Parts: sequence; C-alpha cells; structure tokens
Amino acid sequence: MTGKIIKGIAGFYYVHVEGEGVYECRAKGIFRNVKIKPLVGDNVKMEVLSARDMEGNVTEILPRKNTLIRPAVANIDQALVIFSIVKPDPSLNLLDRFLIRMERQGLPCIICFNKQDIASDKECERLREVYSGSGYKVELISALKNEGIEELKSLLMGKTTTVAGPSGVGKSTIINCLQPSANMQTGSISEKIERGKHTTRHSEIIALGEETYIMDTPGFTSLNITEIEKEKLYMYYPEFIQYGQQCRFRGCAHISEPGCKVKEAVEKGLISRQRYDNYKILYEELKEVRRY
Repeated sequence: MTGKIIKGIAGFYYVHVEGEGVYECRAKGIFRNVKIKPLVGDNVKMEVLSARDMEGNVTEILPRKNTLIRPAVANIDQALVIFSIVKPDPSLNLLDRFLIRMERQGLPCIICFNKQDIASDKECERLREVYSGSGYKVELISALKNEGIEELKSLLMGKTTTVAGPSGVGKSTIINCLQPSANMQTGSISEKIERGKHTTRHSEIIALGEETYIMDTPGFTSLNITEIEKEKLYMYYPEFIQYGQQCRFRGCAHISEPGCKVKEAVEKGLISRQRYDNYKILYEELKEVRRY
C-alpha cells in the first residue's frame, strides 16, 4: 500500500492513503541503518499491521522530487508565503529573504497578503505594486471575511504547497478556510508584541482534495541567507535578470557601477524601488560575511 506522510511526531509517521484514511506508522529500522529519515511529504510504501486500528509500518521511501532544508520536507511543488497587510505590518525585507530562499530551491512562489478587510486601498495597492513586476503571483485576501479564498484555492489544486510566513498573520485561519475539517488551532495576536500566541510547532500536511495538499510550517521571524555569495544575490531577483544582462560591465553588482541597467530600470519605475532598496541592504549584509 502506498501513501503520503502528512505528519511526523516522536518517531510516529502518519500516512494518508487515498480512499482509506490516515495510518499511524513506525519506520522500519532499515532507514536508520542507511541514515535516511522519512520526511513529511514523502511518498512511501507501507505494510498494514492492523486495518481496524489503522496501524502500519513504513517499509520504503519512494524517490523524492525535491527536499527542502527549512522546513525539512519533501516533494513540494510550490510555496505559498503569507504576510498580513496590517496588524502586524509586513516586513518586506523578511518577505524578500523568504523569496530568495525559495528561488534558491527552485520553487515557484505565490505571495498572499491577508487582512484586506482592515487595510486601506492605499496599503493594498502599495503591496501589489511592489511585487507586480517581480514575476510572482500576488493574492490579497481576507480570511476573516472569506474573501479571495476560492481564487487562492484554485492556485493550489493538483499540487503540494508549503505554506509559510511569520507568526500572527493568519496562516492557520487561512488553512481552516481552505479545508474547514482541518480544525487547526488559531490564536489571537498579542496586542503588546503583535506576534502569534499559538503557533504551529511542526510541519503537517493537510489534504485539500485529490492530489492536492497544503503543508503548514512553523512561523518564522527571521531568515538567514548568509550562505549566498553577494555577487550572486541578484540572480534570486527574477525582475533583475533581463536588465542585468544589458549592464555595461560584466559582473555588475547593480550597486554603484556606471551603465547599470538595473538601476536605470529602478529609476524608470520598471523595477520596484522597495525591492531594489532591500537588495542593497542584503548585499551590504552579505559583504560583511567572512568566507572561509
């Protein structure tokens, strides 16, 4: 029997089998012997120990399409990164860091801004403008009002999507809207620190439909990108590529060089100034990283 690992806790793996349900499984010792650890998202073969109690053993991990390091998951088709428009205000520097990590791992990314119902039109339009030219699909929704949920769901069908974002932006609420039976714990925002009181502590996959899964992951408040060489940072900004190929100097860093077409595109409004300013901040940060 084959299925997909949707959750792993304390040595138990919960395997979803289409048309059957979820089996609680242990992994065979053979995985430890070859130093392979089953991951959430793995497609696996399993043997049934008890059909009545829905218990079994994972006997084989099927070939992986890909593996993410953070979170440690497998077989992901795309990422859905969720930030709020307000309360808390979005850190676009943090969002760009996440997009860079997904670009490095070759994952398409959908940007979702939540809480449209309490944001002004100006705030909504500003965020749309910043990312409209970056090549990413941008969705503005209200989980509270259930607005934009069906449009968002259509982008997820037939794929396994990892959902990530800072704590307190409504990830679990959105997942509850997408799949009401998920019954995920949602928490109010601490008014004092505007951070989620109740946050997801482990990765978990939820079935939305046939061949359609979403994976909730722990909220993050920072993302380190220091493994990237500063000279290669621009490669993870999709909107920079076409202009960067036309720069006067080969290897242009798009910082202070004359004849830089990326900077020209920023001045002409073809590239978001906010995105470019974040790029410069991250470039300077990477300059300080010692390479050994």
